[in-house]
Amino acid sequence: MWIDENKMKCKQQKLLEIHNLSLSFQRYGTWLRQESLEVISNLDFTVDKGEVVAVVGASGSGKSLLAAAILGILPPNAIVQGEIYYQGTRLTARLQEQLRGRDFALVPQSTTYLDPLMRVGQQADGHRKPRPTERRKKIFEKLSLPEKTGKLYPFQLSGGMTRRVLVATAMLTEAQLIIADEPTPGMGVEQALEALQMFRQMANEGKSVILITHDIDLAVLFADKVAVIYGGNTVEIASSRDFERGEEGLRHPYTKALWRALPQNGFEPVWGTQPYAGSCMKGCIFAPRCSMRTWECEEKMPPIRELREGEVRCYHAT
Repeated sequence: MWIDENKMKCKQQKLLEIHNLSLSFQRYGTWLRQESLEVISNLDFTVDKGEVVAVVGASGSGKSLLAAAILGILPPNAIVQGEIYYQGTRLTARLQEQLRGRDFALVPQSTTYLDPLMRVGQQADGHRKPRPTERRKKIFEKLSLPEKTGKLYPFQLSGGMTRRVLVATAMLTEAQLIIADEPTPGMGVEQALEALQMFRQMANEGKSVILITHDIDLAVLFADKVAVIYGGNTVEIASSRDFERGEEGLRHPYTKALWRALPQNGFEPVWGTQPYAGSCMKGCIFAPRCSMRTWECEEKMPPIRELREGEVRCYHAT
């Protein structure tokens, strides 16, 4: 792990706390009956100052919706329950609006966030004065963006270049919390390493980063801890060192399955599929695919509990 030990001094205060977060959407079903589709339930984790937290899980597990819930950019039909605290203050819609772009910065997954009618350099510099043009050029250079990039319009960029511009834009802010939603697709390995190292450096300077990614290998290199999401639930929170130790360092059966599915660990698939959003299950959401399941797993959702300096949502984890 590329972690500056000096930043450990910053990690005494929780910057962001999420407690029992649930997210559902109101929609019309058959015969125009209104129904609720739950996509996140019982989600918990914290982010300390000076910390990089990687959020990993399969597509459709709710990782990007988690980012939208923190930022307060969900559609009107979304219903959010639970509590999110920023520096000890509970977030409200009004406070989220005030913090977006100031204390919170987003590196979005979509490459359509840039204004098509404005040059890239102007958008990256934003409304800050004095304009950070020279600093922006240095960041562009580190991310292998040609010198002329700032003078281009978004339609003149490739997908990979657009992602690197979005990463650079977030790095130019004074935000205390950076949420990076799949920031590295379309980048070469060296470019991805450079981008993640810059996030790591920001955390070493006291900022905090939520890194949403499918790339567990890269996440472990730069993150302090990894939050594993399955079907909209937090199933495990482990340190990156636990992943480096291998399967014996991990706790939840799903996390172990993710580790075994990595190419260097045998590329072993796990049978079955993640449940669809809105599936009615009263027990553990991973139980249908778990070889360790018992009647207790099928009847009641296990609480998240501390285990071996991590957290896990499983009755049988040891």
